[in-house]
Amino acid sequence: MSYSPILPIDSGRYGTSEVKKIFSEESRLRYMLMVEAAVSKAEGLLKIIPEEASKEICSKCSIEHVSYIMWKDIEKVTMHETASLVEAIVSVVSDKAKPWVHYGLTSNDILDTAQSLQLKDYIKIVERKLEYLISILGSLAEKYSNLPSVGRTHGQHASIISFGQKFAVWANDLLDHLNRLNEIKPRVLVCKTLGVVGSGSVLGAEALKVMQLVGEELGLYPVKAATQVVSRENYAEFIWWCALVGSTLDKIATEFRNLSRTEIDEFEEEFSKDQIGSSAVPSKRNPISCEKVSSLSKLLRSMPLVALENIALWHERDLTNSANERFIIPISAIILDEMIETVCRVLSKMSIKENVVRANIERTKGLIYSEFVLDILIRKGFSRSEAHKILRELSTRCRVEGKEFKEILLKDELVSKFISRDEVDKIFVPENHIEGSKEIIRRTLERIRKEIGSTYS
Repeated sequence: MSYSPILPIDSGRYGTSEVKKIFSEESRLRYMLMVEAAVSKAEGLLKIIPEEASKEICSKCSIEHVSYIMWKDIEKVTMHETASLVEAIVSVVSDKAKPWVHYGLTSNDILDTAQSLQLKDYIKIVERKLEYLISILGSLAEKYSNLPSVGRTHGQHASIISFGQKFAVWANDLLDHLNRLNEIKPRVLVCKTLGVVGSGSVLGAEALKVMQLVGEELGLYPVKAATQVVSRENYAEFIWWCALVGSTLDKIATEFRNLSRTEIDEFEEEFSKDQIGSSAVPSKRNPISCEKVSSLSKLLRSMPLVALENIALWHERDLTNSANERFIIPISAIILDEMIETVCRVLSKMSIKENVVRANIERTKGLIYSEFVLDILIRKGFSRSEAHKILRELSTRCRVEGKEFKEILLKDELVSKFISRDEVDKIFVPENHIEGSKEIIRRTLERIRKEIGSTYS
């Protein structure tokens, strides 16, 4: 009996084909064959194995000669994926070459190095997508740099901020993530060909030379030291990085979900003509894409816990990491890919309601400007605590009486003695309070140009 796909990744619901292809079993075979070929080539160059055997093994380490079906048919008997690969290669080379297949290696030399090749190809894709996302954020920061908006803390109106600063903050966060990724590459993208317990036992003095050549051939970093396996700290760090980026994407999605609340109404996801928001309420337009990002981030943040559990293996290794890594590494990568794609799509097709953004500034009847009134009173000679107390009392009157804060200030005998009408008028112009935001945006755009070369066009 056959079954339809169980996981939403397999059904095509989440993840792009270019990323899922990297982590497919067919690609896994291709990467493993690349490692076997690179090792044979290095051993041939160093005269560890006969040069003729080396060339033949290299020529046969391809899916044209060792097919996925062949590999899996042998595995049904051996119950060992690497041993099955070795048998498959042995079956297609000459008798003279057979003894030299997989020479001096152990299973995880192939598995861990192949996994590094997978991650290397994945990182190229995710770097490109993150750079694209950052360029979108830079463009939006520039577009909305002159739009004053409510800055909220604790969910309450706090002060004035340029709406564009939101995008600038996120762009800087993601640029930091790209820098972190570059920092961890030498630890994550490693090759290991040191045999059964990581001592290079069979290859002896030549072991490190072989690994150096393999690293150069495959574009990987030779591991500095290992047991039978590459230290699982490496993978934990990569998965942690995925979760960290995912949390930033969740932060973006959460902000937009809040801004789409009916009571705020500053943001709206794209909503197509025939799209349905609710089966019960025809008028609903829900921020489902942003909610999907937040949902996936919860799953993504659970992955580092498993990766950390994999670090403490018995002696030179056991298999307690193996089964779960087949889930946590590809799923972390694919989920992050889906989240980046979704946020890019949301940003490219969203609607920012500028008139509502401006109108929301006045929802507190001018109380949002109290910070700037406090600043002027301090400059006029009031102590901070004295000025703070005065404005707290006036703010309470504003709330109780339902009057405009500006009106209450101008009618207050004490305040009006120290602050002129012209000064009050300037305070209550929101554009007068976003110069700091605009400078932050300008510096962000310069950083983006410097680090990824985007022009935002």
